[in-house]
Amino acid sequence: MRFTLFCIGRMKTGAEKDLFDRYMDRARKTGRGLGITEVGLNEMTESRAQRADDRKADEARGILAALSAGARLVVLDENGKNLTSPAFSRKLESWKDEGVPEVVFAIGGADGHGPEVLARADLKLALGAMTWPHQIARILLAEQIYRAMTIQSGHPYHRV
Repeated sequence: MRFTLFCIGRMKTGAEKDLFDRYMDRARKTGRGLGITEVGLNEMTESRAQRADDRKADEARGILAALSAGARLVVLDENGKNLTSPAFSRKLESWKDEGVPEVVFAIGGADGHGPEVLARADLKLALGAMTWPHQIARILLAEQIYRAMTIQSGHPYHRV
């Protein structure tokens, strides 16, 4: 199984990117023992369309075109489910047990996701009731993926 983060836009060099990279590296190392062969990142181009709906449609086409066959799509959305870390971990583990080849986590552009991506989503996930900048959302998601793996492996990182 692979995990891939699809993110609209690029993250600039700095403290946020360093922290994101640290959690991605931890996830890659921890994932190997759990059968997660890759934890990757696909930074996708932001649309330059004038209207928000057109930008969301352009970005949705890019996300959907890049999905591999059989992939599960987790879309970060303010109206998504608020899961606990153990529930998130169980969801990922259940997909692994089902033989799902890849889980794609999509962070949309500044305007959010287009309706096509939301309709295709296997899980709409919220990172709480607040809105987060993309850089922080990436860090939070990478940390939760790592945390999910530590829960599955019995590592003491996650304390209840």
